[in-house]
Amino acid sequence: MEDWRRRIGYALLTVAAIIVVYATVYQWAMLTFEGREIPFYKAVQVVIESLTTAGFGGHAPWESAVLNLLVIGMNLTGVLLVFLGLPLFAIPLLRQALESGPPTTSDLTDHVIICGHSALDDVLRKELDEVGIPYLFVDPDPELVSELADRGINAVHGDPEEIQTLRDANAAEARGLVADVDDEANPTIILSALRIDPEMRIISVVRDYKTATYHEYSGADEVVLARQQLGEAFGMRATISFAEKLRSVIEVENDYEITELLIEEGSDLAGRTIREAEIFDRKGITIVGVWLGGKFVISPDPDTVLEENTILLVAGGHGGFKDVTARSIPTHHHPSRVVVCGYGTVGWSVTETLRDADIDTTVVDHVEREGVDVVGDATDPDTYENVDVEDAETIVLALDDDTTTIYATLVIREIDPDVEIIARADDPDTVWKLYNAGADYVLSLPTVTGEILASHLIEEVEIVTPQVQFEFVRSAAPSLVGMSLSDADLRARTGCTVIGVERDGELRTDLTADFVVQEDDILIAGGSEDAIERFEETVTPDRVAH
Repeated sequence: MEDWRRRIGYALLTVAAIIVVYATVYQWAMLTFEGREIPFYKAVQVVIESLTTAGFGGHAPWESAVLNLLVIGMNLTGVLLVFLGLPLFAIPLLRQALESGPPTTSDLTDHVIICGHSALDDVLRKELDEVGIPYLFVDPDPELVSELADRGINAVHGDPEEIQTLRDANAAEARGLVADVDDEANPTIILSALRIDPEMRIISVVRDYKTATYHEYSGADEVVLARQQLGEAFGMRATISFAEKLRSVIEVENDYEITELLIEEGSDLAGRTIREAEIFDRKGITIVGVWLGGKFVISPDPDTVLEENTILLVAGGHGGFKDVTARSIPTHHHPSRVVVCGYGTVGWSVTETLRDADIDTTVVDHVEREGVDVVGDATDPDTYENVDVEDAETIVLALDDDTTTIYATLVIREIDPDVEIIARADDPDTVWKLYNAGADYVLSLPTVTGEILASHLIEEVEIVTPQVQFEFVRSAAPSLVGMSLSDADLRARTGCTVIGVERDGELRTDLTADFVVQEDDILIAGGSEDAIERFEETVTPDRVAH
């Protein structure tokens, strides 16, 4: 609609300019060639009558050839304007009027209503698609809704703050609602939704953590503090890697190397499924888990596609990884010192998480304020000299500008090729650039937020997001002796996955569904804190863990 207003405005200005120019020329020509002086408004009248072929204002006939040619020119201009106006304005406007507008109602049931549309909502949409949960976007932008509908994505046009819009979205039959417009609009959306269904499950996305209380007061069941939770994820990663967590629970002597591998741009693994990547079987490498965007999948399905920027948690014999076209990234436990660049919400959250773990943390920001240890530019090499970056094991780039983050990554990598770089990306398309610049671990804010939303809405599968306390545990399993892993079905019953077994002083990771648990076996399993608790209750009812 805005485009049409602009086009019509340009057309009116053009016609007005033509009238003024013709009137000025006509007034001059009448005086010069006909010897008659006429006022300007009379000249305007003649021009308009000539352009519309309605008459000549009583001035005809003209004796001079110049005036006759001028009038002929005005007549032709009028005809030309008609022929141009029809295809450029009249016909398109008529066609648009006859075409149906964007959809405004839906009869979906048991669906998730997503108010607003952004990159994080696309991540959520894909997760809902995977488990077959219907969804519906509600947005006030008619062009966006039409575009989504053309792509086969369920969407309706309307103001999500209005009760009638949510009724048209069949909110009474929805399984849940996500409010993702902005911090001021979301509480109104929540109140409107609860007016329709007081029992509706509602999740609100909060940009500024200071406003979270108002979202809770308005009735949200869950408040997703996107930036704060991203900071927690970075802090947890900087504290200990998954590879080190797994190493810490294995007690038998073994020749296994446990590490994390990044599939970079150009790797022959990119775009292939685990099943198709035969090198893992050939080299005796076990894929314990994979980081797919903003979620961790333990014991992934063989048909899982390994995209660029996927991180693999793998176990294999020493030297077995040298032929794998993937970059090994740092794995560690409790670094002696971490530098955090950027002290917004993400940087503050990283710092709090690290200091809670008693890790020495130095904060760098370009603004002097409470909590900042060194004032400096993250892209200036001198800044890192002031913080003794070579004494740090990890640098976390919690900056809110992707271009700055990329440049800072290049600067740091030039200064210290070995330091671990953990980086934030606000645009998912920036992730590969940061990895190519030398970052070791990158999380995209929209991707992580979308996965967190999915974890709250999807009960069919457990989605492990970076800020979740994911642990590995070793435990005897007296209640499973004589049962196969398939019959035990621990993933479905507890949410944990068995990834290895200690038997007769050896570590076995080549587990199949028909692997039978023996009396003295020690199971190595991984899962969230809640899943670990359920696992231990299931395999050791007497709560005796080894």
